[in-house]
Amino acid sequence: MSAVWPVSRAAVRRRRLQTIVIGVVVALSTTMIVVALGLLAASSGPFDQAYNRQSGAHLAASYDRTKVTDSQLTEASKSAEAVAGPFAMATVALGSGQQPGQPDSLVTVGRGDAGGPVDRLNVWNGRWADKPGEIVLNRNPVESSNGPGAMTLDSKLAIADGGPTLTVVGFAYSVSMSADAWVVPEQMTALHPTASQMLYRFADAATNEQITAGQTAVTTGLPSGALLGTQSYLALKALATGEPNTFVPFLMVFGWLGLAVAALIVVNVVSGAVVAGFRHIGVLKALGFTPTQVMTVYLAMVSIPAIVGCALGVVAGNLLAESLLTRAFENYGAGGVGVPLWVDVAAMVGVPVLVALSALVPALRARSLSAAQAISAGSAPRAGRGLRAQRWLSGTRLPRSVSLGLGLPFARPARSALTLAAVVLGVTSVTLAVGLGTSLTDYQTAASRVGAVDLTMFAGTGPQSPSEDGPPVAKLSDPEDEALLRSTPGVQYVTASADLPMRLAGTSQDLRVSFYRGDFEHLGYRLLEGQWFDGPGQVVVSERFLRQRALAVGDTITLDSQGKSMQVQIVGKALYNSGDEVLSNWATLQLVAPGTRAQLYEVQLQPGTDIDTYVKAVQAGDPGLEQTPGQDAGTFVTVVLVTVILLTLMLGTVAALGVFNTVVLNTRERRRDLGMLKSIGMTPAQVTLMVVTSMAALGAIGGLLGIPLGVVAHRLVVPAMANGAQVEVPDFMLDVYPPQLLALLVLAGIVIAGLGALLPARSAARATIAEVLHNE
Repeated sequence: MSAVWPVSRAAVRRRRLQTIVIGVVVALSTTMIVVALGLLAASSGPFDQAYNRQSGAHLAASYDRTKVTDSQLTEASKSAEAVAGPFAMATVALGSGQQPGQPDSLVTVGRGDAGGPVDRLNVWNGRWADKPGEIVLNRNPVESSNGPGAMTLDSKLAIADGGPTLTVVGFAYSVSMSADAWVVPEQMTALHPTASQMLYRFADAATNEQITAGQTAVTTGLPSGALLGTQSYLALKALATGEPNTFVPFLMVFGWLGLAVAALIVVNVVSGAVVAGFRHIGVLKALGFTPTQVMTVYLAMVSIPAIVGCALGVVAGNLLAESLLTRAFENYGAGGVGVPLWVDVAAMVGVPVLVALSALVPALRARSLSAAQAISAGSAPRAGRGLRAQRWLSGTRLPRSVSLGLGLPFARPARSALTLAAVVLGVTSVTLAVGLGTSLTDYQTAASRVGAVDLTMFAGTGPQSPSEDGPPVAKLSDPEDEALLRSTPGVQYVTASADLPMRLAGTSQDLRVSFYRGDFEHLGYRLLEGQWFDGPGQVVVSERFLRQRALAVGDTITLDSQGKSMQVQIVGKALYNSGDEVLSNWATLQLVAPGTRAQLYEVQLQPGTDIDTYVKAVQAGDPGLEQTPGQDAGTFVTVVLVTVILLTLMLGTVAALGVFNTVVLNTRERRRDLGMLKSIGMTPAQVTLMVVTSMAALGAIGGLLGIPLGVVAHRLVVPAMANGAQVEVPDFMLDVYPPQLLALLVLAGIVIAGLGALLPARSAARATIAEVLHNE
């Protein structure tokens, strides 16, 4: 190795182009693989660790106290591995004197201590309540507590409707999200509990089926209708892992595409280095290098930049993955979450080994040549290849520079095949990226109803402000405002809506229930399953809502609002993003909050209607109606699109670098031929056209082959991303390749190959005849 090492280092320094190409390709590929594997391996780890550490509840259930006794609940729960409860539970409304930013209500549970076999609470500030008049609030220790209206120790909470005033004595955190607050059991009498809470841990709870089986076991024998609602820990886990799991599928695909391109370019680079370095190989062997040492020189020449690129890729991948995971799991006390060690080790060992194996075949060729054979092959002129193709092309009517260029790939068929494969993968990446971008944009546009609502008017409510600078207040009643909007010229559809904060019985998670009336079905929502609500007590939810709570269309749920409970049936599933929003109709609102007026009016105008003119006409009738910003498509899709575009540009650039390397090798090998062509009258422009045409032909073929692969990858990646994001894939998200787009994508291969060939082609065109032929 004392002789091999300095020769290998010299080869790395001398061949700067191939060193940079290999290092860049390997770094990019390693980064994507580390991020994807890191997210895949660590995405649920922090949640599981935090949940097990606190003995989080696999199932939190609430029961109607008027239908089932505590002794019945205790008796039925014997099949569970561990149980906590029954605890008295009530959703208490807070008084009107609360500070802005404070909640309107709290799901409060009577609990004697913070420990127990299930859902051990982390009291991280203050102490546990030990007498009536004291309350402990559920707050995550990693979240800021200094925002507007944030409560502190010794803050006072006034319960509405003449209830007691409670003093905050501590802050605790429940990974099970089992309640908003806790008091001593004796305090619950004054809060008028309506439900009993049970917390269960099961021996088997890895799937929804196992959770359902456990729920069936602990509710068998209880009176009908006693169970009000449940919350599975799998829903909390899905909520926590949704963001990182969305990124994994396309990062994995781009990572493997990058590694494939890296392997192809390494084989091409080393093969070209062996061909171009025949004389160098012969000299090494003449100086006494053994065949194995020569092979080792060429393997080291590739492995050095590969190891450096791999190390940089591992560092970059860890930084990106740690940022994603820390943000995703900060609510579970998982700050500083990183990539598992085995991922880094696998990348640092596996990627260089893959690169070395890619270089092994051409390195073995260098090993097998004798010194005399290598020196002779490196100095003597070689018989032309691809003569049959060249002769056939010369008989066509194509310009001679074009026909010569089309025949060049046949002179080195193996090298051309490797270059073609790199272009194919580059086109595959571009096709996948275009499809992903279109799918995500179409989905977000549909889910956010961008373009479906021309105008949104807000009706200010409350007492009239004595100041002229105060917020506008609607002068007309709710029916009068709707009639005004419908009678103003240019209107097509009007929908009125009101939002009400509610809770799903058995959980402490806030829901926003939006109640609609009017032309609701015409304003952008897409129904995916079931039907729209057409009567009281019916709701429509999103796929994410159903998945996070293990529900299905047709199920009945109980919603709580300010001490009132209402059972509703899920009659449909619509396309929108939120997992915490429920859609319903005005008839359902009258069951829980009669007399509520609409807060928003969404308007769709007739084509050609001027929005400003319409708004002025409406405000002339009621100055208290204020125009508000329309629907926004959000930023998450933008982040994903930027990531996809950057990865595609990188892979396209890498594929172009592979073409660049091929053209450099071809022009260096054919310097004598180029000099002869120039000597008989070929112009520099014709030389450039000939060389670029040779690669553009491969690019066109690569485009035709890469497009189907990209379409197949898109059909696999989009459903996987949708599954990670807990949304459903409508057909329009997959059918995103119209014929005209496919025709344009063929040009992607030509562009990649043409750009990669342009610089070395111009360099060859600028070489003078004397410079080329001075060694003849």
